[in-house]
Amino acid sequence: MFDKILIIGCGLIGSSILRASLSKKIAKKIFVYEISKKNISKIKKISSKIIILKKLDQNISDINLVILCTPMSQYKKIIPKLNNFLTHNSIITDVGSTKSNIDLLIKKKLKKSLDWIMSHPIAGSEVSGPEYGDKNLFKNKWCVIIKDKNSIKFKKITNFWKKLGANIAVMDKNEHDKIFSITSHLPHLIAYNLIKTAQDFQKKYKKNLIKFSAGGLRDFSRTAASNEIMWRDIFFSNKRNMINSIDSFIKNLNIFKKNINNFDEKNMKKILVNSKKVRKQIIELKQDVSKPDFGRENL
Repeated sequence: MFDKILIIGCGLIGSSILRASLSKKIAKKIFVYEISKKNISKIKKISSKIIILKKLDQNISDINLVILCTPMSQYKKIIPKLNNFLTHNSIITDVGSTKSNIDLLIKKKLKKSLDWIMSHPIAGSEVSGPEYGDKNLFKNKWCVIIKDKNSIKFKKITNFWKKLGANIAVMDKNEHDKIFSITSHLPHLIAYNLIKTAQDFQKKYKKNLIKFSAGGLRDFSRTAASNEIMWRDIFFSNKRNMINSIDSFIKNLNIFKKNINNFDEKNMKKILVNSKKVRKQIIELKQDVSKPDFGRENL
């Protein structure tokens, strides 16, 4: 599919792209640029075919596809290297969770002769690091690709993600950021806030809550264990949509508060029943399994 691809940043997502690319024979040669020595030693164990780059220099000049898998705050440092050494024959893509900020960065910093087709695979986990990579991570998962005028290179990126097993959705950058502020970014923010609230309670009342954590707190703690640098970048880069989502959440939280305070059985039940419908939709769309407790074995 490509002669040479370069994966910049090889944590969970980057190493999953690496494993899937090796499995699907996406490229004749696969290069990896990773600054963590610890991660490099783990990457080398994946396959002897991987070529590790110590720096981004003239050795990347004939790369066909570059995939940025670092935290978004690192893009500014990487773009000058891409400007210096890539040619117009290369395609750049990324896996960032927000797109309006990246689009602005591309317009300001990327050399005009280079093409960057933004993409966002909707896959991942609370764990990070190359040891957790999975060649099947993208199988039957959505990958959003942002609309682009370059139809030839857009098609190549689309085929790349399809080859890794993903289903494709095409959006514009603003639509993407608005949707994922609700479906992904706000749930993570709520998880972090809930865990902080539990920590504050524990500190104030000197009670060990953790050993009594029920399924709800346990499941939120999994989400709140996600990479802090990545999520800091996401919250800040999608600021306007995040503020709007938080305002909507606070509004609904106050409705719950009012219903509880007034013992409003009718309205409370209506909200709870309607909420169950979303879980049913998620299962029908095969975004999760219908087994109790997410199909976990009993602990």
